[in-house]
Amino acid sequence: MDWYVYIVRCSDGSLYTGMTHDIVRRVIEHNAGRGGRYTRAHLPVTLVAAWCVDSKPAALTMEAAIKRLGRTTKLRLISNETAMVGPVAGAKRVV
Repeated sequence: MDWYVYIVRCSDGSLYTGMTHDIVRRVIEHNAGRGGRYTRAHLPVTLVAAWCVDSKPAALTMEAAIKRLGRTTKLRLISNETAMVGPVAGAKRVV
């Protein structure tokens, strides 16, 4: 089963990164107030980027790598201006 690492933009412009099996369901959960604690206070959220990876360990590694990035780098990653290397190299962009 594929895993997805995603980035959503919150109503205040902040970015939240997470991982899931089903992106559509997870974004709906976030917007219903049943997502991550951070997003509950920053509703609504909009999906801005997602990548498909083939295993949970790869998804965990990629999520952690993205969370360590600064805001400017995340914005470049979202806009496809930069290609990440390392744990993200094998991921396929789907959004």
